[in-house]
Amino acid sequence: MEIVGTLHRHVVIDLETTGLSPRQGHRVIEIGAVAIENGAMTEEFTTLIDAGIPVPLVVQAIHGITSEMLEGQPKPEEILPLFRTFIADSVLVAHNAAFDVRFLRHEFARLNMGLPNRHVCTLEMSRLRFPHLSDKTLETVYLHLFPEAGLHRQNHRALDDARMTAKIWLKMEGG
Repeated sequence: MEIVGTLHRHVVIDLETTGLSPRQGHRVIEIGAVAIENGAMTEEFTTLIDAGIPVPLVVQAIHGITSEMLEGQPKPEEILPLFRTFIADSVLVAHNAAFDVRFLRHEFARLNMGLPNRHVCTLEMSRLRFPHLSDKTLETVYLHLFPEAGLHRQNHRALDDARMTAKIWLKMEGG
């Protein structure tokens, strides 16, 4: 008799926002996510979101997303239920998970949806595993684990960051 185990699904997430605090009215304007099942990246979810508020110039300088880019994009009430389905009951993984989970919980609560998912933080894992690194930014940890990558980029974008985080998590989980 063959016993089939449950599929282990983790979803690596990264969000881009209009600021640092949902309590101050900042909103999610981009979601990038990578599903990992049984040690392999299997699906991706990515979208810009028109949250109906302007993107401050200081924030645009970080991720390169302008208010004009968000015009005509889906609204939170269109996207977030689809994203909830994508993550289902997966364990969420993020670099600085507290930030992403706080924003997701806030956005979901606006639509009367909960976020019961457990989460894992690759930033916290990095602090434990690589105390010698000068900082634990996504880029620093990625280049430490993948020195041949030669990372060159100007802006943080959600799907790119989620892919990098997925590779970091898979490497740290694998050994």
